[in-house]
Amino acid sequence: MHSEEAGFGLYVHWPYCEAKCPYCDFNSFVEKSIDHDAWTQAYLLELERAYRVSPNEPLTSIFFGGGTPSLMRPKTVEAVLAKANSLWGFSNDVEITLEANPSSVEAQKFTDFRLAGINRVSLGVQSLVDADLKRLGRLHTVDEALTALDIANAEFDRVSFDLIYGRQDQTLGAWSHELDRALELTSGHISLYQLTIEPNTAFGDRYAIGKLSGLPNEDLGADMYELVQDRCGARDLMAYEVSNHAKKGHESRHNLTYWRYGDYVGIGPGAHGRLTISQQKVATETILAPQLWLKAALDADTLTHSTTCLTNFEADQERALMGLRLKDGIDTKDFRSDQETVLNAQKLNELQVLGLIDKQGSRICATQEGRPVLNYILRSILDTDAT
Repeated sequence: MHSEEAGFGLYVHWPYCEAKCPYCDFNSFVEKSIDHDAWTQAYLLELERAYRVSPNEPLTSIFFGGGTPSLMRPKTVEAVLAKANSLWGFSNDVEITLEANPSSVEAQKFTDFRLAGINRVSLGVQSLVDADLKRLGRLHTVDEALTALDIANAEFDRVSFDLIYGRQDQTLGAWSHELDRALELTSGHISLYQLTIEPNTAFGDRYAIGKLSGLPNEDLGADMYELVQDRCGARDLMAYEVSNHAKKGHESRHNLTYWRYGDYVGIGPGAHGRLTISQQKVATETILAPQLWLKAALDADTLTHSTTCLTNFEADQERALMGLRLKDGIDTKDFRSDQETVLNAQKLNELQVLGLIDKQGSRICATQEGRPVLNYILRSILDTDAT
């Protein structure tokens, strides 16, 4: 079984957005007409199917992600939560998060979402500069974001929001001013991501033909990252994960389940899951296309997901890949296979000499100097050629 510390989560994917952001590589789509009743019924049927193959224990967290889940009807959210509670039950302090865009129309729904059972909101603010919001393809303004934050803080005890830095033509001074303003607005949790250019996105296509100018060089990106660490640290917003900062007790419990390699059910188009069945880690992945998933979910005779049984080696690699994102790192005592099979011992020693990782007994973590180059560390120590 998975550890109690990691928790047991449910992820619900809502695939629709009002517009597709040019940097986004998530499984999201723009659709003019949505049959909300059909989607509600599909989610409920999927929950029943998932329950039959998952651990029979209370859920510690639920996360409505997307897409833009705040475009869901609150009564759909309420129905999903009621069904999940009737199947698994909830822990006493269950965390139930909804991702939301800060447009004024959606903010008005926050009361209904709270009454439906949501107790934590994550707002996709992304920038506190109107011109940059337009560049990022966002449909809200800074004023709308601030209004949504005010409403969210009035409705929910726990509120987080996201910002993207390393944007086009952004200077260190401009980021410093924006970051200070953002931290004044932070109630307990903030996610700060450096812009990454992903393939198969509008930004990726522009970058490939040299039409995405003004991106920061490596040195400026590093300076922006260090500024984040200093300013957040000064406000007791611990960098408990590479891009996530929280006051003690405000960490995202659902995301911690991912990073601690706990079990979670994933429903909705393109959703992933990880379950421990007969002491073996099993990966699940659902149909990507929303309409194909919906049709399959409503048909009792059609499977909506594929299932892969992971070897101990594959599971341990995933555990390391996820866990090293955390400030606390990983404990190799949790591995089911030999540590030196999973991790490249020579590279591990080299990185330790360079001061990029710290190894105390069976626990391994990236140091403060190593966290900005975590992707390099992971590529170095995860011996993908091992069998």
